Amino acid sequence: MAFLRVHSAREAAFPTDLERRVFDLIVVGSGAGGSMCARRAAQAGLSVLVLEAGSHHLPSDMTQKEGDMMPRLFYDAGGRATSDGAVTVLHGRGIGGSTLHNTNLCKRAPEAVLKKWADDLHCPAWHPDRVSKDYDFVEKELHVSVLTQEDTNRNNDVMRRGVEKLGWRGGFLKHNRVGCQRSGFCDLGCAYDAKENAAKIVLPAAQSFGAVVCADVRVSTLLHDGKRVQGVVARAVQRDGTDGKTYRFLSRAVCVAASAVLSPVLLLDSQVPDPHRQIGQRLRLHPGVAVGGCFPEKIEAWKGIPQSYECTEKLDFSDGAVDRCWLIPVFAHPGGLAGLQPGFGTTHAKAMRSYSHMAAVAAMLHDETKGTVRSAGHGRPTLDYALTPADASALLRGIRAAAQILLAAGAEEITVPFARPLLVRTEKDLEDIERHRVRPLDPVLTSVHPMGSLPMGNDARQAVVDEHGRHHQLGGLYVADGSVFPTSIGGPPQITIYTVGLRVGHAVVSDAKRG
Repeated sequence: MAFLRVHSAREAAFPTDLERRVFDLIVVGSGAGGSMCARRAAQAGLSVLVLEAGSHHLPSDMTQKEGDMMPRLFYDAGGRATSDGAVTVLHGRGIGGSTLHNTNLCKRAPEAVLKKWADDLHCPAWHPDRVSKDYDFVEKELHVSVLTQEDTNRNNDVMRRGVEKLGWRGGFLKHNRVGCQRSGFCDLGCAYDAKENAAKIVLPAAQSFGAVVCADVRVSTLLHDGKRVQGVVARAVQRDGTDGKTYRFLSRAVCVAASAVLSPVLLLDSQVPDPHRQIGQRLRLHPGVAVGGCFPEKIEAWKGIPQSYECTEKLDFSDGAVDRCWLIPVFAHPGGLAGLQPGFGTTHAKAMRSYSHMAAVAAMLHDETKGTVRSAGHGRPTLDYALTPADASALLRGIRAAAQILLAAGAEEITVPFARPLLVRTEKDLEDIERHRVRPLDPVLTSVHPMGSLPMGNDARQAVVDEHGRHHQLGGLYVADGSVFPTSIGGPPQITIYTVGLRVGHAVVSDAKRG
């Protein structure tokens, strides 16, 4: 296994010569997209500098405690939300980005979505036939494999049981994990170094080809003359989160891969040309609602691999489809559950006492709602997002389906987390779900897959970057994260983001060769 050497901008030993060099490529962000772009460029012989605002966390740093890991691995300690507080938006920081805390789900974007991108949204290079080889490379690089019944914990098996009883479409998912100890703490970072992720696999490979990787350094501004990018201005991130020393790094190209939340903020703060007002205008959040069921037997859902099974019965990728929800087992550690569990006082305490008997299924909406990302200054985002009536209706249908699965699996009581919790004990009770009026904070939504805020497409009037991640207005600027998705993909995005990074890396290398 390759050893990753990371320079911290807050340490006295931070290399002083980096500001004197002119790099071929600076990559902003070290997650799935940024790491893969850096790897491809470095392998081709380009000089590459990777800058990450978060810290470098070793497996020995992963304490499996929420109070320790949430502030380390998530922006705003996991409390970042839309401006009205209605959607919690989780996205990661640290060397490896969100691949540090994700649950290793590896699913390609559906063919129906890729065909829409290729045929309707001016991205022919993303046709399934043309992108499959890049997906193959990424999956081989990350040691992706299909999980089996042996990998299924009781929470996932509850869902499988319910799906099979209903006769719905379901199946085992693919993951990128090797040497997994099934501790159940994937979302707090892996103490056993079993994730085949950006920090373990891709960045060490990039470094072996000469890339320089730096942590604790936040890029605040892109340097440019209105026609071409010239480098970045960055600031060291102190231990208390405040800005430290300012750095100026020069380069011939810059790839922004800071997430669908922060990449548009960086472009806005840098006054990147945007004549068609497309930056930050089509945010998708893939929001979800977790439905919990209480069972007579112990489930102990926190044990084992978190998400190994899915249900796609209610996931239709047609525009305006009434059923657009991906159904997936979920669970939370005690602190997280306490924050999400509806009710107060004795009602809340009673629910928490049932913790070991709970199973949960989330309905995650393949959303058509278009939110926005604006800059609040100093690198902070303002997120605005309000479900359209059609999306609200589709979400309720998904919530009902999640409750149906739990009921079919044998749940004695199901809690639907509306502002006034709805208890479901019989099939007839399910009817009340679709009569609910969705409002901000009712139910509270969670997003772990923000995407779409810098959409790609070859029509510059409707897209920020072309199908290869090149910025339409500013030469030498690329984007390589989930922000380039023209639509939601209705499922876990990490493999597609890695693939975006690889393809943007190809473009960077090709452009560098042409001079």
